Amino acid sequence: MGLSTELANELNNQMNREFESAYLYLQMAVYFEEKNLSGMATWMRSQYDEERAHALKFFDFILERNSTPVLETFQKPKNKWESPLNAFEDAYEHEKYISSSINDLMEKALTEKDYATKVFLDWFISEQVEEESTVLAIVEQLKMIKDSPSAMFFLNSELGTRTAAQE
Repeated sequence: MGLSTELANELNNQMNREFESAYLYLQMAVYFEEKNLSGMATWMRSQYDEERAHALKFFDFILERNSTPVLETFQKPKNKWESPLNAFEDAYEHEKYISSSINDLMEKALTEKDYATKVFLDWFISEQVEEESTVLAIVEQLKMIKDSPSAMFFLNSELGTRTAAQE
């Protein structure tokens, strides 16, 4: 059984949101490189890779369900932030937005009794809990740091150890 037209459209929208997320995080990596915070830039590049992988999961799922992935354009992402804290706060807000959209997708799949899509989305529901938690922890650490250069240097170093997740 294939996807309903409406659910296929919503899955396509989510796929494009994931690509847009990747683009945003890559732009954030540029911001951190310009601020000489290469560890934070590395973290954002890894986040870019992860979001791109998420988009491709949607791409492949749409194909597997005998529907057509449709790539859309999106707006140029924000490219300036007041501080590293502000950038990570934006990342956290973005992750909450993505969680909400995936929750809406899950509701649609359940309403349509499309259990294959429900099972597919289960992974994303769990993944978003982790995404929000991870970014919020960084936000909270940056709030504690305030204006401490040594603490910022330490956190930057720590975030630079992140490697791309195997999705």
